[in-house]
Amino acid sequence: MRRAMFPGSFDPPTMGHINIIERAAALFDELYVVVADNISKKCMFTAEERKAMIEESLPDVRNMRVMIYQGLTVDFAAEHDISVIIRGVRAMADFAYEFELAMTNKMLNPRVDVLFIPTDPKYFIIRSSQIKEMARFGADFSPMVPEPVQRRMKEKMKDISLQ
Repeated sequence: MRRAMFPGSFDPPTMGHINIIERAAALFDELYVVVADNISKKCMFTAEERKAMIEESLPDVRNMRVMIYQGLTVDFAAEHDISVIIRGVRAMADFAYEFELAMTNKMLNPRVDVLFIPTDPKYFIIRSSQIKEMARFGADFSPMVPEPVQRRMKEKMKDISLQ
């Protein structure tokens, strides 16, 4: 069984994330989408909300398992007998960061390889941080996220504006 994982914060999940997940799922028997629950990072959505948005956005991807994890990516890989970590890259700056991270992960767990998947050009400029900023200012971010994420972001913006 060929298993891979696609880790990230997914705050929120974007169309770029969805594209990478769909493409990676086509390459492997099982794809674990691992939502990082990093207590030192301030997220708009809880890990459970991010997990739910991914599942709601990709109901037809049968070989995908969405899980929440608080530890190191390589530890999750070892615990689940995963030998490939998927990373999406948009530009050279992404690649430089991801390459260094891949080398660190390789030192921590030599059994794990990293597969870089370039982002589809139509999602090249999408970043979760930009989407959150657009939402805060009432801009139309709908083409950048799947419908379940749009809905939850709009609800979250209402909650924030009521405070």
